[in-house]
Order: sequence, then structure tokens, then C-alpha cells
Amino acid sequence: MPSPWGWFAVTACGGGRNNFEEPVALQEMDTSNGVLLPFYDPDSSIIYLCGKGDSSIRYFEITDEPPFVHYLNTFSSKEPQRGMGFMPKRGLDVSKCEIARFYKLHERKCEPIIMTVPRKSDLFQDDLYPDTPGPEPALEADEWLSGQDAEPVLISLRDGYVPPKHRELRVTKRNILDVRPPSGPRRSQSASDAPLSQHTLETLLDEIRALREQVQAQEQRITALENMLCELVDGTD
Repeated sequence: MPSPWGWFAVTACGGGRNNFEEPVALQEMDTSNGVLLPFYDPDSSIIYLCGKGDSSIRYFEITDEPPFVHYLNTFSSKEPQRGMGFMPKRGLDVSKCEIARFYKLHERKCEPIIMTVPRKSDLFQDDLYPDTPGPEPALEADEWLSGQDAEPVLISLRDGYVPPKHRELRVTKRNILDVRPPSGPRRSQSASDAPLSQHTLETLLDEIRALREQVQAQEQRITALENMLCELVDGTD
């Protein structure tokens, strides 16, 4: 059985290519038998390849022209990763030219791995941070299920990502009772389902107050008995 790390295949769409059955490029990796964890950054066209059980992160640039896949570099560490997470672009520190941040899972900790591009200028780097997809959805779930499509809502990272103060959360949930009649006979309203009257509510409140006073009285009695016991013990010593 071939190793999932043995070969790295790239499929492409756009530029006249819409065939996902055959890869446009193959890149030989190594003979590791770990599970491949790919992370693609569409803003920079860089794909990061991590292997579960491996201790390195290889990254490649993807282009529209042959040979399509260009090896960039490899980040290596001593301990193997049990898993890997990838921070969205809006969570990066643009003042430090941070282009990627991983979260490497160890046995007892999670280690952040930060990748930056060395720049001498402190100004915002437009080439590193084009407008990127934000947290706002372009479509609601019902719109997408109905067949609609839309481009992502982009945001600028020039001033750093600032989350919206008020975000409206709309949830559309269908009630199955509106479209499906009950299978059994209708249940008559029981006495427990009826609303409490004002008299019943006042009676319950009076009982709660009485019980509270009784508990307080018992606590005082227990305290008095404990004091008497302490006096008896001190007198016998």
C-alpha cells in the first residue's frame, strides 16, 4: 500500500483547468507512513504539509504555470506532532509580518509555531496581506441549500483585525410539528400543566419561608449544643 506521505498530488481548477480526477503535478515527499495534514493559504498561494507523527512542516508555492508546485523550505523540530492546527489569516500579527501560525499538538502541551517574512520596514505590507475572508458569511444556510453562490466577504488587515462589536446571529429552525401531525391522540391538559394561581403561589412562598425559619432555628440549636459540649469538655480536663 503506498504511503500517504510518499507522493503529494496537486489538482487545480481555473485557468481552463476543471478536472479533479487527474493531478496536474506530483511531488515526491518521503517514505513516512504518517497521515498527511495539508493547510492552504489562498492569499499567498502557499500550501503547508504536516505529517502526523512527523517533526517537520514542508511548504510549497502553487502557481498556474508549469511545474505548478515550487518547493520553498522545511521547518524542522525535535519532537513529532500528534496533530496540527492553523490560525486564520485575520488572527495573525501584521506588525511582525507574520504569514502563518500553527499550533503543534504534543502529548501534554500545544506549541505555537510562527512563520514570518523578514522586512526592515514597519509599514503595512500590502503584498503579504491582501484582503482576506472575514468572519461574516456571504450566504445564509437556507440560501446556500437553495443553490445560491457568492464570493467570500473580504476584510482588510491594514489596521489589524477588529472583531465586530455586534454580530446578529440568525437561526432558522423548522418545527416538525408544523408539517407533521401527531401520530397519537391528543393528550388532554393535566393539572400539572395548568398555570399556578396567585393563591397557590403565595401558599408555596409561605411554606418556603416557614421551612427557612425552621432550618435557621435548628442551626441555632445545634450551635448552642456544641457550645455546651465544649464547656463540659473543658470542665472535665
